[in-house]
Amino acid sequence: MLRHILSLSMIVLSLVFGGLSAKPGKAPAFTAVSVYGSWLCGNDYCTWSSVRDMTDFDTKNHWLIDRGNSQPPSVNYVVLSFVHPLRLLNKTNDAGTSLGIPIGMNQAVVDYFKTRGVRVALSIGGITYTDAWNQALSTNPTQLGLNAAEAAQRLGVGIEIDYEASTNPNLTGLQAFINAYRSVLPYNASGSNHAARLTIDLAAGDRWLIALTRKATADWLNTSTPVLDYANAMVPSRQPNSAATAQGDWQEHVDGKPQYAPPILPLAPAKFTGALYIVTGSRPAPECTNFSSSLISPTGTYVQTVVPNGAGTTSGMLGYMFWAAECPSTRGVCTTPPNTCQGGVGVGAQTYNMPIPMPPLRQN
Repeated sequence: MLRHILSLSMIVLSLVFGGLSAKPGKAPAFTAVSVYGSWLCGNDYCTWSSVRDMTDFDTKNHWLIDRGNSQPPSVNYVVLSFVHPLRLLNKTNDAGTSLGIPIGMNQAVVDYFKTRGVRVALSIGGITYTDAWNQALSTNPTQLGLNAAEAAQRLGVGIEIDYEASTNPNLTGLQAFINAYRSVLPYNASGSNHAARLTIDLAAGDRWLIALTRKATADWLNTSTPVLDYANAMVPSRQPNSAATAQGDWQEHVDGKPQYAPPILPLAPAKFTGALYIVTGSRPAPECTNFSSSLISPTGTYVQTVVPNGAGTTSGMLGYMFWAAECPSTRGVCTTPPNTCQGGVGVGAQTYNMPIPMPPLRQN
């Protein structure tokens, strides 16, 4: 209900930054948020190198599956971050890895979320593992794709590609990885097969990861012959200082970059999410603790109304992703008691009527 009574100023902001062409006197149509999720780093800064005690895991992460007082979950999607690409290629078995997957990313953790209607994915990569991506893609990208598909099927999860090579990414190798994955798990528009959900992370806007964004937008995220389900526009180097800044980044994906040579094509709003931080430095962000003071609130109109500008036919992005739950950094705060995120992310889930479970996603 609250999304229908957002202020006129937010609608005007959407008109400015969303490239909207609504008729005078006609408010833009809202499209409900479908994806409302968080990356999850575990208690060891995104390595997941130990098996979790599930009582402790629940204490640290209960806010994700309960907005408070036994309410529904705060998110409908979690992405366990990160899998080391080279270890996955080699199906490494060591003290912290089993068949190439960190031992903390086990069935107990996956089922903790899935039994509450929350989808789960594993993220391969991250900025720390860019060199490992390059090594794996130059060694045997087809086998890497097959191993990723096998892990996805075994655990009942999706896979996220987080390949943050800003210069000279191995796009031929990444294409072979995707081809191999899709040879086992074809694109599934209904979303009924969780293991078939294959996504990619792109930069906050179109000015970083340029070659990857150009390739992904043209060949993997188009609405006529989609190969990947959607992209996440990742967080920038720091939290945007205003809703307009965040929306400006996301609008770059909608518009593309026709001035680049070769150009980046427009991306359909239905093919990506936008991301915000929930922890910044030594304290939780308002996005974690206070919805009304957070960027989740003033960006809501834009996220639900931004119109296509050359790709797709329906208005509104898929939704939001948040970086990151539990302990994403040795230098920052964790989203564990007393710094849990029901007051920000959880209130946003209620405000935007987040669906549980995640519905089939718009295709156009």
